[in-house]
Amino acid sequence: MRTADIRQRFLDYFAARGHTVVPSAPLPTPDPTLLFVNAGMVPFKPYFTGETAPSWDRATSVQKCVRTLDIEEVGKTTRHGSFFQMNGNFSFGDYFKEEAIAFAWDLSTKARSDGGYGLDPEKIWVTVHHSDTESRGIWRAVAGLPDARIVERGDEDNFWSMGVPGPCGPCSELYYDRGPALGREGGPAVDEDRYMEFWNLVFMQYERGEGPGKSGYPILGELPRRNIDTGMGLERMATLLQGVDNLYEIDETRPVLERAADLAGVRYGADAASDVRLRVVADHVRTALMLLADGTAPGNEGRGYVLRRILRRSVRAMRQLGFHDRALPELLPAARDCMAPSYPEVVESFARISDQAYGEEDAFRATLKQGTAVLDTAVAKVKDGGGRSLPGAQAFLLHDTYGFPIDLTLEMAAEQGVEVDREGFTALMNAQRERARADARARKSGGATDTTALRAVLDAHGPTDWRAWETLTTESRVLALIGAEGPVPVARTGDIVSVVLDRTPFYAESGGQESDAGLLSAASAEAEVIDVQRPLPGLVVHQVRITAGELAADDTVHAAVDAEWRLGARQAHSGTHVLHAALREVLGPTALQAGSYNRPGHLRLDFPWRGALTPTVRSEVEEAANRALRRDLPVGVRWMTLPEAKEIGALALFDETYGEKVRVVEIGGAWSRELCGGTHVEHASQIGTVALTSESSVGAGMRRLEAAVGVEGFGYLARERDLVTRIAEQLGAPRAELPEKIAGLLDRLKAADRENARLKQQATTARAAGLAGGAVDAGGTLVVTTTLDGAADEARALALAVRDRLPHTQPGVVAVATTAGGLVVAVNAPARETGRNAGTLVKELLGGRGGGSPEIAQGGGIPTADLTTLLAGLPHRLTAG
Repeated sequence: MRTADIRQRFLDYFAARGHTVVPSAPLPTPDPTLLFVNAGMVPFKPYFTGETAPSWDRATSVQKCVRTLDIEEVGKTTRHGSFFQMNGNFSFGDYFKEEAIAFAWDLSTKARSDGGYGLDPEKIWVTVHHSDTESRGIWRAVAGLPDARIVERGDEDNFWSMGVPGPCGPCSELYYDRGPALGREGGPAVDEDRYMEFWNLVFMQYERGEGPGKSGYPILGELPRRNIDTGMGLERMATLLQGVDNLYEIDETRPVLERAADLAGVRYGADAASDVRLRVVADHVRTALMLLADGTAPGNEGRGYVLRRILRRSVRAMRQLGFHDRALPELLPAARDCMAPSYPEVVESFARISDQAYGEEDAFRATLKQGTAVLDTAVAKVKDGGGRSLPGAQAFLLHDTYGFPIDLTLEMAAEQGVEVDREGFTALMNAQRERARADARARKSGGATDTTALRAVLDAHGPTDWRAWETLTTESRVLALIGAEGPVPVARTGDIVSVVLDRTPFYAESGGQESDAGLLSAASAEAEVIDVQRPLPGLVVHQVRITAGELAADDTVHAAVDAEWRLGARQAHSGTHVLHAALREVLGPTALQAGSYNRPGHLRLDFPWRGALTPTVRSEVEEAANRALRRDLPVGVRWMTLPEAKEIGALALFDETYGEKVRVVEIGGAWSRELCGGTHVEHASQIGTVALTSESSVGAGMRRLEAAVGVEGFGYLARERDLVTRIAEQLGAPRAELPEKIAGLLDRLKAADRENARLKQQATTARAAGLAGGAVDAGGTLVVTTTLDGAADEARALALAVRDRLPHTQPGVVAVATTAGGLVVAVNAPARETGRNAGTLVKELLGGRGGGSPEIAQGGGIPTADLTTLLAGLPHRLTAG
């Protein structure tokens, strides 16, 4: 049975039983916690959590899904792929366990001629949660399963929740015994390769509270409406019904794998390493096809970066197989033909899909050759030097100049036994982004955007339909393109222009919050949004870089904010409010915010205060902020008049013009009330953490706090912890004793430095006396030359000490050379009276280099081999002079 037929049979079965067929949601999801839909129930999550009322009591779907967290493992096993499809049937307060189990058993075992899948009922095993005696009884009654094939398992395997407070419940999974050739006997608890899971039934009947892991939380009680969420892996059912070993051999994948093998001249199954690469190609080409079909375009961030990485990994895998020509023009049509029966849009949009994919391969092929050579040279240099880590600057060069994604550099370096300085790379990437944004703003303020032209757009079309508070994506129309010289009809690859849309989900920079990042995607163009501003009241203008194709006025575009960027921005902006409230809680109401800036992962807050905050006060402020996070204070928005806002104590922080109604953002009610137009989290705990990173002066009577929040905050704390741990280990002291231990060490170092200086002075004095006593008379001038294995300041001290010990009645010249190639010359007063000049002598000896005063001068750059000759020639030079 073809996979497309398995899919349709599932939908038909449940449609005939009162379920509304819901089309698959696109892979890119508006859920700010995800890049792509990664489970069949994701589009239904608002219904299960009670955020939205469903339009139906029963629904069924086949949802496209992408998971890429473990992308490096794809192909190494045959159980998981990046792209998969999840058949699901859902009940929203309608039927429950008995009907869900009956449906699953009936469809699985019913004869194919009667619309079922025809699985042998004697080979089906099921698992239930150890506490779910009800489901065990239903399986016995409905399916007649013996107890031996009903396996009890714990929370890790058979209890479901979303990982946060909300609905949860036990689940029951169906497994199929594929026979002794594939593993040991004994059921799914013994071998999940032989016993393949193909359907999971989730019984949402409880509400869970806060807590970690899969079982570290309380059950608060029964849900008022019990729900059903099931997921049948379409590829797994195809594996069973088509009689193949794994998902790489089903009809939607195997043709791509076979085409790759033909191109490379290898046979699947003949070599383990080649098999892994063939599976990578088959999986990644199919995944790329589906992502491109749903509007994702290759890029450097977010979803675009994931797609770019998948495409480039597939191309590289073909090169590793020995195929160095263009691969995607051969492979992508094979994937299209496999998926077209279920998704006709891959045929309808193939011109766009293939254009983007082939362009990405061409660009990567051009850079891969150069980049690989650069990487190989860099790795060889690291190894030759005895190192094991490739510098972050080298990884950044590969990314910035040769288009190597950092993940590819990590993989290729690892293959050669070398690590990569990921932290250094990340720091350089962040710095580059900041420069790019600053440059974009500079270009705009310098006249790149014509406000006269913008006024005309505003007059003609009215204010922008701004939806940043509501959504991360919009379908929009390009109202105008404006370049440095004014309106332009079209913008091409590489151009930076200002784009005005009729509606937009992008947050325009204001209130201290950085503007959103993201993409504009048209039928024949892609544009990276690098800045968003409101140059005129009511008009939102996007500054974009055209990364592919041509964008023209009146084009329809898919405007998409980078979800990860927005999540980080929300955390940072809410974190700023929390830190401000904490500051006022500790220091009092006069510590009023005087300015702020926040971007994903980072915030800064300026406030009037005299003198630096003590470490104790900084700790108190940080603790007050994180206490609000731990209490999970609710974040709410209210609209009211400005007088009403002031009456309830809302802080208007900036000298702005407000409309009739103002937006008040509250965190914990009265604890934090500010007039704000930014984007925020729903609960304080979603900020993650607030970690103060610095406190400094930014002018007379003004202080600045900076902090890391969210993932970056946790990363900062982890680095601090690791640093303290290393120091404690090196000093052999408990962490609590480190301050005293380090203070003691510093005192001893200072004492040792003083003693060392005293001893050096004694040694210099003793040596100077000996050298002065051995001075050579050169035409009436006493000359002392010597070498010193030390620094320039030591040579200078020795030269002066020797000079001062020469007879005060006779001209004297002292020259001290260092083994590092430095030279110091000192002359005494009688020598000065005869015309001797230290600066002139140094220049003569060093060929014009060096300089100083007439009494003492120095220079450098003497080859070690020339030291003796240079010093030996000084008496002759003075005699001849």
